[in-house]
Amino acid sequence: MAGVSAASVSRILNNDPTFSINENTRRRVIEIANQLHYSKEVGRHQHRFVNSKMTIGLILRHDRVSEANDPYFYDIHQGIELEAAKWRLHVVKAFGMRDPDKDWQQLKNYGAVIMIGEMTAEGTALAQQLNSNLILVDNYSQSNDFDLIQTDFAARTNEILDLLYQNGHRRIAFVGGQNSQVEIDGTVRRNNHEIRADSYCAWMKLHDLQQYTEAKMGRWSSEDGLRMTSELINQARRPTAIIVASDPMALGVYKAISNAGLKIPNDISVVSFDDAEMNRYLSPTLTSVSMDAQEMGRTAIRLARDRMLESKKMNVRLVCASHLQQRESIKNISE
Repeated sequence: MAGVSAASVSRILNNDPTFSINENTRRRVIEIANQLHYSKEVGRHQHRFVNSKMTIGLILRHDRVSEANDPYFYDIHQGIELEAAKWRLHVVKAFGMRDPDKDWQQLKNYGAVIMIGEMTAEGTALAQQLNSNLILVDNYSQSNDFDLIQTDFAARTNEILDLLYQNGHRRIAFVGGQNSQVEIDGTVRRNNHEIRADSYCAWMKLHDLQQYTEAKMGRWSSEDGLRMTSELINQARRPTAIIVASDPMALGVYKAISNAGLKIPNDISVVSFDDAEMNRYLSPTLTSVSMDAQEMGRTAIRLARDRMLESKKMNVRLVCASHLQQRESIKNISE
């Protein structure tokens, strides 16, 4: 955490007279050791991660299986693990949001807590009450009471819609997953107010295209992507473009369009989010929004580290920038 080797820390804390090091670095190491209540005697006889003040607890939205099927949340978790290892911080799963029996009191023991995904206001408030060093990742709360790491997916949805509009599309549909918040007892509260879906509906209204607004919301799965797209293209007024909220859902969208004997992008243009590696193997290649989710996880660790070392008086809201990667799945129909 001081940015020096373990050997250097050892020699500084043991006042090694033969060790030459910058005086500011020496003071920094001692200051951090005092803040963490580090004991040399405990350190000699116990595992280096016994000091829970150097441990970060995770509250996870997904379990191991569902996370593996979601490239976005998987990459966030990977970024947390990699950045924590860089600073020699220990990361442990405190509990899963959906666990019916949670040991909330253990949150008091960690140096910081990172929550990935959204719990209800009551759950988030309880976590902060037990550990003030709370960082929320992929949480779109408008509260100023927490450190928040958010995406710019609302702005990127508008960029996609602007691009489709410029390419002559008016009958633009949306296929996405429902927003969900987890209660303290682990039950899930679902609604259709997902950030991309809300941005889509607002943009369509602003451009006087309400008559073409079709927002299909379901589970975040390829199966639901297939089902909802089949419903859209079987309507009398078929959309000319579909925005999809995630790449796994886009696989189902591609399948539904193929099943109907239609072609992408000649009949329907498709744009998605995640920019997963599989996009390069789809035919045609999928236009998708790229977000460095792993960097979001790394940023969460840096915020946690700062909170563990210094008493912060101001909460921060970080909006991470994404980028639209244009490929073969969009066609200009105005030509």
